[in-house]
Order: sequence, then C-alpha cells, then structure tokens
Amino acid sequence: MLARFDNVSYCYPESERPALNRLSLTIEDGEFILLTGPSGSGKSTLARCLNGIVPHFHGGTFGGSVVVGGFDTRETPTAHLASVVALVSQDPERQSVAERVAGEVAFGPENLGLSTAEIGLRVEESLARLGVSALRDRALETLSGGERQLVAIAAAVAMRPRLLVLDEPTSQLDAQCSSLVFSAIERLNSELGTSVLLIEHRLEGALGKATRLIALDADGTIALDGHPRAVAGSLADPPALIRLGQQFNWSPLPLTVREARRFVSTKRTDTGPLDAAQIKRVDGFSVGSSGAIVCRKLSYAHDGTPVLKHFEAAYPSGTITALLGVNGAGKTTLLKLFRGLLRPAAGHVLIEGTDIARRSVQDLAPVVGYLPQDPNRLLFSPTVADELRFTLRCLRREGDIAGTLEAVGIGGFGARNPLDLSGGERQRAALAAVLVGQPRILLLDEPTRGMSHASKLHLSRLLRELAKKECTIVMATHDLELAAETADLIQVIGDGRSLVHASPPAVMPGSISFSTVVNRVFGGSALIIGDLVTGAGVVGHDTNGSAAVTSNDGGAGRIRPRLLRPDA
Repeated sequence: MLARFDNVSYCYPESERPALNRLSLTIEDGEFILLTGPSGSGKSTLARCLNGIVPHFHGGTFGGSVVVGGFDTRETPTAHLASVVALVSQDPERQSVAERVAGEVAFGPENLGLSTAEIGLRVEESLARLGVSALRDRALETLSGGERQLVAIAAAVAMRPRLLVLDEPTSQLDAQCSSLVFSAIERLNSELGTSVLLIEHRLEGALGKATRLIALDADGTIALDGHPRAVAGSLADPPALIRLGQQFNWSPLPLTVREARRFVSTKRTDTGPLDAAQIKRVDGFSVGSSGAIVCRKLSYAHDGTPVLKHFEAAYPSGTITALLGVNGAGKTTLLKLFRGLLRPAAGHVLIEGTDIARRSVQDLAPVVGYLPQDPNRLLFSPTVADELRFTLRCLRREGDIAGTLEAVGIGGFGARNPLDLSGGERQRAALAAVLVGQPRILLLDEPTRGMSHASKLHLSRLLRELAKKECTIVMATHDLELAAETADLIQVIGDGRSLVHASPPAVMPGSISFSTVVNRVFGGSALIIGDLVTGAGVVGHDTNGSAAVTSNDGGAGRIRPRLLRPDA
C-alpha cells in the first residue's frame, strides 16, 4: 500500500461546509487512478492532503489520518513528503519558482541534493518526455498557459516520485499536447511503476488508460470507485463517449474512440447507411470586413519571437467565435490586443469602428470585458459579492449582483471568500465579476478550466443568451465540445495568421486536431450528440449492436439540421 485515507474530514478556515467528509480509500503501488467529480467536491483538497499542504499550509479543521509512503502527513514536514509525492496544482502559474524553464525543472532535483550530472540528466529526460525540449532556455513569463502547464508537469516528473498527482493537467492544452501528456503519464505508470492520481473533467483521454476510476460526490464523499469499465456508466456527469454508449445501448460501454468505432457500421441496413449525407447542418454565417472587432494587418512579437504576422479578421456583432490553435499559436496574445493590454508592433485593432490605439485600457473597460486564463488575477476581495461590487464601482455603473451570480450558476456564493472556492467555482466567480459590468464585447481565455460537463453546458447556454442580446464573444479554448456546441464561428490560428474563420460544420469535421469525439466516432458532419437526433427517431443500433439510423415512419431516417444557434 502506498497511501491510505482513514476517515478523513477537512474544513477550510472560515468555511462552514467540509471539503472532504469522512473519506476513506487506499492507493496501491502502480495504480493509475482517474479522479473526477463536480466542481467543489473536494478533488483538489484530496490531492493536497497527499503532500501535506492540507492541513500544514491551509490550516483549517482536519480529522482522521493520511499516511503516504509510511509517513503520517500531519506529523511529517511537506519537504520530506516531496520525495514521495509530486503534485502539479490546478494553477501552474502559481507553482513556478525559477525564471527560466531549465531552472524550473531542475529546482526539485536540486532540493533533493542530487549531483549536477544527475540533475542535468533528469532535466533533459523530463523535458523530452513532455515534448518541450525547445523551451529549455525560455523565460517562464514568455510561455503560453499551456506551455507553462507542460513545464510544470516536467518539473514534477523530474522528481521521479513514487506518486505523481496531477490536478487538471490538460485544461489548457491542445489535443496534441493532451495526448502527449496522457501518453507520458501512461509510460511512467507502466514502464517505471510510478503511481498516478489524475484529476480530470475531460475524461476521454484517460478512461482507456486508467486502472481505477473514483468519483467524488458534491458533499466530499466517494460516490463511485472501481475499474473504469465497471463504473463509468454510473457517473452523474459522464463524458461524450459514455453518453454515446448509453444513447445507443452499446455494451460494453466504450472507453476509447477505437472501441466506440467498432459499434459503428457503414454497411447498409433496412434504413440505409449512416453517412455524411444524412447529417446536415445550417451553415449560414460568413465573415466580412466589418464587425464589432476588426483586425487589419496586425503584427506582434514577444521576446523577439513573432507571434502574429499581418493578422486579418473581423468578428460580427452578436456572434460567438471560438479561437482554436496549438499551444503558443497566439490566442491569448490576440485577446490581450483586443483588450488593449498589449499594443501591436504594426497594424490596427478596431473596436466598434474606433482604433484602440487612441483609447486607454480604462476607456475600453465599459465596452470590452476580459476573463484571463488564471481567474485568480481578478479575485482579491474578501467575498464574491465584493468582487462584483468592485467592478461596478470602477465602471461607475449599477448592476444586478444577485442575478449575475445566479446566471453563472453560483447564486448562493455571494458571501463566500473566493479563496475558499474550487478551481471551477473561482472560474465562474471571475466570469461573474466581468459580466456584471454588461460589456458589449466579451473576451474569454479558456473559460471552462476546472469546470465539469454540467457547468460547461450551463456556460454554453449563458453565452448563447448573451449573443442573442448582441454581445460579441471571442473565446480561446481547447475544449472542442464547447466550441462545437456553442460557437457560431471557428477561427483556427497558425503561423501567426488566421488560417480559417467559418462555421463549426465547415471547419471541424474530419480535422486531425480539431474534431470532436462524436465526429471521430461517426465521421460525416456530426460534431455533437445533438447532431445525431433525427426528425422521427434517433441514431440507434441494429441487432448486432452496430449504429444505424432508425425511423418511426418506416422511411429512411433523416437527420434534423442543427442550427448554429440551437436556441435561436
């Protein structure tokens, strides 16, 4: 046995509800555990218990015991536990200690007292495993959020811990980097025997690799615990693959796209084949030269490296654009340019027809709202309600604080301290602090970081409601399901330019990097499960369990066109 939780209860200071509630579990050597649950269910708290940060750093009320590698965490200094457990927190920006990448990765091994040669070897191996060797001499402040996340994981891997704990490690990563991380974690687990506790809301990439799935309930107790194959179907908030399997009664439920595709048959049935011709969407948006935001020959370089090169784009008023691209493509830079936080080296940004070179950051504040990748940068007041009041004071506006909190799904959180919230809850609190000012343009950078699937659906509905009120929304995201479900337009950025800017059906189907789980399973034009709903029936399964289009009127099933704005 590597670790044991024995009847553990924990309550943060000044909090009335326990984050963990009489929780007991064991972690064996060599396990790969996938931990999930709704926002605020105690996942991050459980992770912090393993290296002693809870309760040594946070304080609060702690009951029961946690033993890791034979050490009781309440009696063992966190520095000593670091040789057994390495934790990558939900906020890698707040975990860094060095100025440059190589120094960050070397910091842990240096504190273990290793030789210079051993430290150098661990740094190079860890950077290579995470595919970030090219970043070794870069300053951390010049990295994108996703790149910083990869470096934080590399720093943890360099410690060669017995237990590697990762809290939402792919929340800021593109599909390729996410796959790289999951593959690296699987190799550490299978080849080196490193035990892994992986906290995730985006489960598809890890379901087929994990040996155990644990789901926490909202009250900080264990709701499910078992092999993913046995318990995934009982998740209260299942991922797309599991929802597909349940929709079509596939058995066993697929844990990977490869397993799901085995159920999908392209052979003819009595109702005809499932193909692209039967899956249709309305593609009614086009991007012209005018809009709420217009970029003209926009260029920007960071630390001497070109990020945007003669970038041209227009964002129509009242539309939602999802910015897609690999880590470091320039998505965050673009949003900061729109907000006036950065100034272009060349070219122009027009907000509602006015070049922002003539406007200050303060002058733009009533018009342009910006939610950064790290919500903690917006949260510094003693209560959530105070955060919203601060926004209104700065803008000299009146606003509906209670209604805004209710709209983002945290209606009862006004009196809570933002520091007591989970990552997903802090994300929604920061969003509320932006929305209460009623901006006409809303810029979102990875808005679903730390959010469960249910919270993402709530956010999707909220954004569509805002767009119907002529709010123009531009969001940088690696959440492809959110983009397909929510966006009117997809913009792919690469090589410093806008590669494509069109509707989801025109961009995402068949893409290697930007297709959704549903598209990878079914192909054609289907992007979300809703695309598979027919006018008279649903995509079902034949007697062999293979997918087929069924119809209630005896004719060939016809897929109902999905509007780009489903609630329009």
